[in-house]
Amino acid sequence: MKKYLLLSLAGALGLLPGCQSFLDVNNNPNNPSTTTPNFLLPNIISNGIQTQMFTALRTPYITQYVVSRTANSGGNDQYILTNAQSTNTFNYSYFQSGGNIPPMIAAAKAEGSPYYVGAGEIMQAIILAHATDMLGDVPYTEAYQGGTNYTPKYDPQQQLYATINQLCLDGIAQLQQPSSAEFRPLYSSSPSESGDILYKGDTGKWIRLAYALMARQAQHLTKKSSYDPAAVLALCDKAFTSSADDAQINFQVAVAPLANTTNIFGVTRSNFGTAVLSSNVVKYLNGTTFAGVTDPRWGILVPTTSVGADPGVGASTTVNYAPGYFPPANPSYTDFYASWYARDLGYFEVLTYHELKFIEAEAAFRAGNTSRALTALRTAITAHMTKVGQGGTNALPAVTFPTISSSQINAYLASAAVPQTAGAVTLRSIMEQKYLGMFLNPDSWSDLRRLDFDPSIYVNFAFPVGSGVNPSSLAATDTKLRYPRRLAPGATEVLYNPANVAKLYSDAGVANGVINDYVLKPLWFDMP
Repeated sequence: MKKYLLLSLAGALGLLPGCQSFLDVNNNPNNPSTTTPNFLLPNIISNGIQTQMFTALRTPYITQYVVSRTANSGGNDQYILTNAQSTNTFNYSYFQSGGNIPPMIAAAKAEGSPYYVGAGEIMQAIILAHATDMLGDVPYTEAYQGGTNYTPKYDPQQQLYATINQLCLDGIAQLQQPSSAEFRPLYSSSPSESGDILYKGDTGKWIRLAYALMARQAQHLTKKSSYDPAAVLALCDKAFTSSADDAQINFQVAVAPLANTTNIFGVTRSNFGTAVLSSNVVKYLNGTTFAGVTDPRWGILVPTTSVGADPGVGASTTVNYAPGYFPPANPSYTDFYASWYARDLGYFEVLTYHELKFIEAEAAFRAGNTSRALTALRTAITAHMTKVGQGGTNALPAVTFPTISSSQINAYLASAAVPQTAGAVTLRSIMEQKYLGMFLNPDSWSDLRRLDFDPSIYVNFAFPVGSGVNPSSLAATDTKLRYPRRLAPGATEVLYNPANVAKLYSDAGVANGVINDYVLKPLWFDMP
């Protein structure tokens, strides 16, 4: 109606003076139809990172950082996955974050702001990398077309990996342009914060992030004949230089009209009240796996009261609760909420310096450079312990986290938990430490998949038991193929893009809609 009203007024009043001013009353200044890149980039960053955060509601069960506290729940820890559980991963990739990238890049190009173009391309690479690593084939070449195409085709993962690399390289080139070429500051705090809320306008950190992402994706391809550890090491050399480069978002107290600004893992959001920390993690920290070596992160990643639980077994009502909180007074405060990563006002890590050093350690080991592997491994452990060992408290449940001193770190590095010579470095010694350093991060699942959940590497990993286990997992004749390799297609895609979803099932060699079979099929990066 507004459109036709304006046309009628324009025809009737077209010759009157001041007509334009009169018609301007139909423009709502609080709901503009266009905007500038600095007001689009914050959403792209925050929601792009939250894409991984919402995936982390599922993957920690698959990677056995947590398990269900209820026996035989038929949940994610027993490899039962649903379309609905993938919806946030898909929707945040395309609607909440990715959909804003093409218009932001177009606006930035139009006004001459190459740094915004570069940041947008790198965020697109981060979002696309996560989506394909979790889901497999996903839309890209036909994505972001709005109402002109509700049913985009799914591009093959091999092609997407090449796209991710190219986006990073293009983004780096844009961010390397001289500051004189930039029309708009990449970050501003006045009159309100806008632009680059991740790195506050530091283009060097964006460039290092792009190289770190390329290193991560290249390291995923260890099963491929094309895998080149020297190329991975070259990318590591150009990537993060310290934990100050970590890509992460900080959570904050919700102030109206804002909501849900606290940690997805925190007690306020209460997403893990039905979870307890796994025995897999507990054994690494409490001196079981490394006999007589108590990890300084014991009491930080996992409370010292935790005894852990195995998948499918469940936990009794008197164990694995947060210190000081036992049922029935606080039945939802499991030991999970006494973890440093579950602080309401903590932060969510996407890609970190300590992960990069673990990547370097593995690549160097595969290249035969065990001396570099050992140095990188020790640096990675030190960086992670230093980061989580700053002390602090959690308000609810009330937890005071211990600090980790340099002498504690040195003692751990000198213990049986860490190889003492280059010749003693093994893939296990690298990957089990990386597993701890990647606590709750969805990309830990990428490591487990490409290493086939190898029990000689992940020595505490337990195949689930009980009546709720995915029957296709139980029926798998090849034990390497009984573990989940992908998430199910998002529920919104099942509803609105059914033909392309059916092709996903067909390409995987399973019947359309048979999720128990589908989630066990390896992705392209996970195959030779």
